[in-house]
Amino acid sequence: MANIKPVRPDIDAAAARLGGVVFGSKREIAKLPEVLWEGEAVHMLATGNYGGGLGLLAMTDHRLIFLKHGFMSQQIEDFPYSKVSSVQWNGGIVQGTLTVYASGNRAEIKQIPKADGKALADRLRMHIAQGSTPAATAPASAVGGQPTAPVQDIASRLATLDQLYAAGAVSDAEYQDRRTKILDSL
Repeated sequence: MANIKPVRPDIDAAAARLGGVVFGSKREIAKLPEVLWEGEAVHMLATGNYGGGLGLLAMTDHRLIFLKHGFMSQQIEDFPYSKVSSVQWNGGIVQGTLTVYASGNRAEIKQIPKADGKALADRLRMHIAQGSTPAATAPASAVGGQPTAPVQDIASRLATLDQLYAAGAVSDAEYQDRRTKILDSL
């Protein structure tokens, strides 16, 4: 992840898998933690063009997010897995288009690098095929409207943390601190 300041272990790991294709996405990667719900983990990132602007696609444990953070305008759109009914991938030689059908709407995200787009589409299909209930895929609302992680998500967050720790992306102290915070959220 050349020339990108470390943001957060899960985001850094996902950005590293972009294979250096981060042109035009550094600002979005840095701003991504501001858009995430508490306890939400990023699994994959990709670049793409949506709504007239090049931005960042972030696949988390709860939703797919498109984030564009320009000097003059910002755009955030999310697609909770419980609302996604279908996904279509059309790949070309180098890039392709991911079409997401959610809540009766159709979103076409273009110019996604082929390998990243195919992986995103496959993972989205997996979420759809699992037929997850909204409680298993989207945060429950807490008092005051703040999202909280469902109990099922605790195991997923702990597994992600264990993977980051095993990969050396998290220090011993960070591991213990984050593990304690995850368990305290029960």
